[in-house]
Amino acid sequence: MTHTAHTPHTAAQSPEAHRSHQHGHDDHGHDDSHAQVEILDLDAEVLAEHIASITAWLPVAESPRRIVDLGCGTGAGTFALLARFPDAHVTAVDASAAHLRRLREKACALGVEDRVRTVQADLDTGRPELGTPDLVWASASLHHLADPDRTLRQVHGALAPGGLIAVVELAGFPRFLPEDAPLERPGLEGRCHAAVDRDSAEQMPHRGADWGPKLTAAGFTVEGERPVTVHIDGSRSPAVGRYALSGLRRMRDTAADALTPEDLAALDRLLDTDSPHSVLRRDDLAVRTERTVWAARR
Repeated sequence: MTHTAHTPHTAAQSPEAHRSHQHGHDDHGHDDSHAQVEILDLDAEVLAEHIASITAWLPVAESPRRIVDLGCGTGAGTFALLARFPDAHVTAVDASAAHLRRLREKACALGVEDRVRTVQADLDTGRPELGTPDLVWASASLHHLADPDRTLRQVHGALAPGGLIAVVELAGFPRFLPEDAPLERPGLEGRCHAAVDRDSAEQMPHRGADWGPKLTAAGFTVEGERPVTVHIDGSRSPAVGRYALSGLRRMRDTAADALTPEDLAALDRLLDTDSPHSVLRRDDLAVRTERTVWAARR
């Protein structure tokens, strides 16, 4: 099944972004933490419809009461799950204190703080107490772990009998520009992605993994696998421009050394918010990305 999201609306994982939350093994300074929080919030806002479609697809016979969001970021998955299952409580787990602070702020703003518990933990170095959840959600988070197979075995042992785990994996970071853009350096974004993908292959060898066999090896029975294609026209929401700006900035941090001086200059023009060439002033942006979701039963 393929879902194409069209109209983004404000809500609260997602997956998405390229997060550094379990996704990152804690804060590396205020500025970097702020940038991570910003892109996670934008990811949640722009991809809200997509996240909701995944939670609606989950094969649950009865609404889960106890949910764990592993690598929760700033709460996109947490809030989508609370909306989908109004009687549920969520334990939100992340390595980043900044992400959890932002999640708690959003929970208070939404009036659901009594349904959320936050746990700061690095899953590579510890085993947080998760209780006996009915559902575990792991969106764009397992690929950040050094030993995700061990974590899957731990989740299998913690889940209630008949409990479900949902794993969402990225095919890659979102793309925003047309392939022939910008005019002076066509294909620039593709070259940035190639550089980022090379770096990611070294830093996160599990990104893009097929989690089906890994879930089976951990003792789960895979009940469903769903590819998800997202294409969101930038004309529908100003958040798409801000999302593109934030995403391209983070790509620049990784790709700069691999780009030619001409490519780097063109990228900097796109990132200059005072420039007439700024990505914020383009009317041809779109969010294009692909993900896969697996649902597996204990």
